[in-house]
Amino acid sequence: MPVSRSGRALAAQPAKAVAPADGIRQHRLAVLLADMVPGARIIRVSQHQPSQTWPSPYTRAYDERGQPIPLNRTQRVATARWVIRAFPEKNWDEAHDLDLTTGILRPAAGACASSDGGR
Repeated sequence: MPVSRSGRALAAQPAKAVAPADGIRQHRLAVLLADMVPGARIIRVSQHQPSQTWPSPYTRAYDERGQPIPLNRTQRVATARWVIRAFPEKNWDEAHDLDLTTGILRPAAGACASSDGGR
């Protein structure tokens, strides 16, 4: 046991259970992605690229008005992988939207009407 300055042994303190800070981690991810894709407010992530029949990580980005932001291949794949790894419990057979202002991930089915003009 470590000895204090007074020469007495320090009493053992009970270990504190550290809960994973999912909210903090998700917010940090949103901040990093906002930095990676300037001007983006919503990141839509899916496992199916529109031009392929096999699963492939894919991302679309939208600004605050719901207009698409062009992404290069590296941004599309890296962003999708980061989000999928940060939320492994989600069903990635369907697309999800990550709000970069709050860090909240929700299924894209409910958001399509509001962000894509009813598509």
